[in-house]
Amino acid sequence: MHEIEHVPGPMWRQWVDANRATIIDVREPVEWADGTLPGAERVSLGELPHRIASLDRSIPTLVVCRSGARSARAAEFLSRAGFRSVANLVGGMVAVGMAT
Repeated sequence: MHEIEHVPGPMWRQWVDANRATIIDVREPVEWADGTLPGAERVSLGELPHRIASLDRSIPTLVVCRSGARSARAAEFLSRAGFRSVANLVGGMVAVGMAT
């Protein structure tokens, strides 16, 4: 298992750009209607174990949810599954001003 990085909400774009990372939004479909980060792949936390084979473990990954709790669990799951570099968006979509 690799160490999970913690990316502050306002720094998400810099982290993604600097790491050439992908973004996974683990919120539920109803929450996605409120918007997500540009380019984010939508994989709800419950679907993550079923979709993991379709995700690229070699690409750094930023995981996001509403407040950072679900994404922290998802980041830990991905790290245990052998993802090379995983980060959790601290404070989630609330921290970037896209959720209340």
